[in-house]
This record gives sequence, structure tokens and C-alpha cells, in this order.
Amino acid sequence: MSTDQFDIETLKNIRNKLDYIYFIAKSNYNDNPELMDTIENLALISNMFTNVKIQELSQKKETSSPQGYILSKLSHSYSRMKEYEKQKETDFPTWKL
Repeated sequence: MSTDQFDIETLKNIRNKLDYIYFIAKSNYNDNPELMDTIENLALISNMFTNVKIQELSQKKETSSPQGYILSKLSHSYSRMKEYEKQKETDFPTWKL
């Protein structure tokens, strides 16, 4: 009896939705480059997790170094968000009493 919380068909559906999110972010990059780049990278990370889980369930390990891939994409998105946070802090007006 399998006690896995995922099934391959649902994971493939998730992967399709992530591909769509990635495509929309990529297509609209010029609207807001920092945001779209971050969305692209997070969709790619999620897609990698999904692919690894599909491979796990089908017992076919095809992806090499998924952890390195995820870390590199995540570090890029993390850096973007840290810069955004800093920008928001400096954009806040100073208060005088």
C-alpha cells in the first residue's frame, strides 16, 4: 500500500500550471522586470521540485543536481527581494515631530 501524498497525474498538472506561470512572467518581463524575474525563478524552482517528485514516484532519476539548480535560482530571487526591501526602507519619508 502506497502512502505517498502525491500522484504522478496531479504532479503533471501542477507542472503544466507552473509552466504557464513561467510563460506569462517571461512574456510580460518588461512590465516589471524585477517582479517578473522573481516569479520566473520561483516557477522554475517549483517546477524542479515537481519534476524530481515525478521521477521519484516513477523510479526514474533523470535530473542531476536538482539541489544546486534550486539553490542558484533561489539565491537570485532572494537577492531581488532583499534589494526590494532595502528600496522600500529608503523610499519611506522621514518623520518630524
